[in-house]
Amino acid sequence: MQDKIWLSSPHLSGKELLYIQEAFEKNWVTSIGENLDGFEQDLKECLSNNHEVVALNSATSAIHLALVMLNVGKHDEVLTSTFSFVASANPITYRGATPVFIDSEKETWNMCPKALLEAIEDRIQKGRKPKAIIVVHLYGMPAKMDEINEIAAKYEIPVIEDAAEALGSTYKNKACGTLGRFGILSFNGNKIITTSGGGALVCPTKEDKNKAIFLSTQARDNAPHYQHSHIGYNYRMSNIIAGIGRGQMEVLPNRVNARRKMHEFYVELFSEINGVEVFSESTSDYYSNHWLSAITIDTSITGKSREELRLEFLENNIESRPLWKPMHLQPIFADAPYYGEKVAEELFDKGLCLPSGSNLSDNDRERIAKVIKNFFS
Repeated sequence: MQDKIWLSSPHLSGKELLYIQEAFEKNWVTSIGENLDGFEQDLKECLSNNHEVVALNSATSAIHLALVMLNVGKHDEVLTSTFSFVASANPITYRGATPVFIDSEKETWNMCPKALLEAIEDRIQKGRKPKAIIVVHLYGMPAKMDEINEIAAKYEIPVIEDAAEALGSTYKNKACGTLGRFGILSFNGNKIITTSGGGALVCPTKEDKNKAIFLSTQARDNAPHYQHSHIGYNYRMSNIIAGIGRGQMEVLPNRVNARRKMHEFYVELFSEINGVEVFSESTSDYYSNHWLSAITIDTSITGKSREELRLEFLENNIESRPLWKPMHLQPIFADAPYYGEKVAEELFDKGLCLPSGSNLSDNDRERIAKVIKNFFS
C-alpha cells in the first residue's frame, strides 16, 4: 500500500533542534528562558508589534485564561460559534458558565452577525446579558469582525478572538488574533506551525500580559515563601517547547504560502466539476492562511456525497475529514441555547476538509487529483 497522505501533518524547519540544544546546554529546562522570551517576541512581531503575547501549554488553556481575566463565572453565559472544534466551547464550562451557540453565515462560515444580535437581545430580554463572545476564524478564514465588534461594542460585551486556526491570516490587513479584547493561537501538531502542543494568549497591554503570566504560573504572590491570594493554573509553556516554536517561526511565511498554494491547487482541480465549491475568500478584505482547504458538494448536481468521497480517499490511504459537527448538535451541549438557522448544519452535511499540509509533494497531489477525477467522472 502507498504511504498515507495526511490531512495536515507537522512540518519542521530543521532549525528547531538548534534552539532546543541551546536550552539544554544552558540548563533552561523549565518554564522560563530565552526560547520562551524569543518565541513570544517572534509572535508579537508577526502580529505587527501592537499586542503582547503569552505562550501557554494549549489554546484551550488560553481561552480558559481569557475567560478568567474577563471574570466569567458560575451561571454566566458566553456566546460562541457553533461551527467549531469543541475546544472553543469547553473552557466556558470550566468556569461554570453556559455556552450559547450562534449559527454561521454562508460567506465566511463563521459567526453570523445577525444571529449574534438576535441572541444578545433575546438573552438581555430574559435577564441574561452575555458576559463574553468567543468568535472563531474557521479553517483560517477571518470572520466578519467589523460587524461583530460593532455589535459587541454597542452592548459592551468583550470579544475573545479564537484564531487557533488563523495564524498568518488577516482581516482588512490586520492580523487575526489582534481584533478582539483577547486573541487565541494554537500550535498543536496539525496547525500551520507547531510546538507539538501549545498555544498563546494575545493581550492588548503589558499589564494584561503580566496578569496572564501570574495566573498561568500558579498565581504566586510576591513573597519569599509560597503564598497565594488567587487561584492560579499550571498553563505556562516550557522553554524547551518554545524552542520548537522559534524554529517554526523562521518558516511561517513559507508555510502560509504553501497552504495557499494547496488551496489554489484545489480551485483549479474543481474548476470544471459542477456542484463542488472550494471554500475561498469572498472579498479582498479577507486573507486566509487556508490552514485547511475545504469543499462543499451539492449532491443534487453531482449525484455524489461528501461521505462517498471521504470513503474513496480512505480506500486510497488518503485522509480527509467532514467539516466540524456543530456544537449545538453535540450530545454534551444538547440543552444549550442556540440562535440562527441551519447554515452550520448544512455545511456539516455536505462539506469535506481535504489534505492541506505544507509538506505535500507533487506525487501526493497527483494521487489526490487522480482520486477526485475518477470519483467525479
